[in-house]
Amino acid sequence: MRFTDEFRDLKVVEAIASSLKSMADARAVIMEVCGTHTMSIARFGLKSLLPPGVRLVSGPGCPVCVTDQRDIDSFLELGKRPDVILATFGDMLRVPGSRSSLEKMRASGADVRVIYSPMDSLDIARDNPNREVVFFAVGFETTIPATALTLKTALKMGLNNFYVFCVHKTIPEALRALLSNSEVNLHGLLLPGHVSTITGAGAFEFIPREFGIACAVAGFEPVDILLGIESILEQLSNSRPTVANRYRRAVTEESNSRAAELIAEIFRPCSATWRGLGEIPQSGLELSPEYEALDARKRFAQAMANLPPTLPSVCRCGDVLRGVIMPSDCPLFAVRCTPDEPEGPCMVSSEGACAAVFKYGG
Repeated sequence: MRFTDEFRDLKVVEAIASSLKSMADARAVIMEVCGTHTMSIARFGLKSLLPPGVRLVSGPGCPVCVTDQRDIDSFLELGKRPDVILATFGDMLRVPGSRSSLEKMRASGADVRVIYSPMDSLDIARDNPNREVVFFAVGFETTIPATALTLKTALKMGLNNFYVFCVHKTIPEALRALLSNSEVNLHGLLLPGHVSTITGAGAFEFIPREFGIACAVAGFEPVDILLGIESILEQLSNSRPTVANRYRRAVTEESNSRAAELIAEIFRPCSATWRGLGEIPQSGLELSPEYEALDARKRFAQAMANLPPTLPSVCRCGDVLRGVIMPSDCPLFAVRCTPDEPEGPCMVSSEGACAAVFKYGG
């Protein structure tokens, strides 16, 4: 199915919503894994179009939100060095660490640069040969190939002042961990479209097979999301859970082979700590031996060894990421935690569930 302007027609959205609401007896808790889905659902008020018995909860699909507090504090520590330039995406700028944030550190004199592509950090390194540039590599499968290409290019350029602080994570193993220890009785998963363009829909076949949970890969337009939810409810009504691909214009069953080869060349799987989920084996990436010279964790290991303990926080972002609570259930929400003064990443990230509810309601 190709996505044309006719699918954007409000009548199509209304037709799907009518079909969904006709399922009056539908009862299901569906997790939208991707933060972009969360934001779109809130922005377009899609919850109001669903049957009363269908409940949507957010999942661990915001890469900024699931970044472990210790990793954020470690990266901030490097910003105290006058010879270091920190390069990061804008979403990370205001995410609070235990004691500060990149925004506050920049206001105090740290050299923090907001970039739009990992390749921009190479330009910074080339233009500042007497300083060390560290790129904070955050993201799931969608953005990992860009970091891999940047590392490959840096090695070819012979840059000896460029490093990557890698906190990349991969979604499938995180979902396995979430479902294995779920505190929420989930019936369906709305799977991330962007990630699936890299992994292929087949990467999630273990979910219905091992956990009996209905799945649908969906895009990000309202009609995409509603079609995905409709597919999940249909699977549940037929008691035949599977992985339905409702984003065929972008996603195939198989992985993107070129991206997979590039990732395998530059990285290797490792354990990673997720906010709200803890340590998950094989869910993170570290630089392969050929690229270890560009690994910021190794280059600055001594500087980070004396990092003060992570301060405890009353922020319940981790519970939101597991679908245990809704953002408004957190006592800090819209009181002590707002986009202007965030207590946690779910309120400040452009894909954060708390930010979505604060901005659009619901």
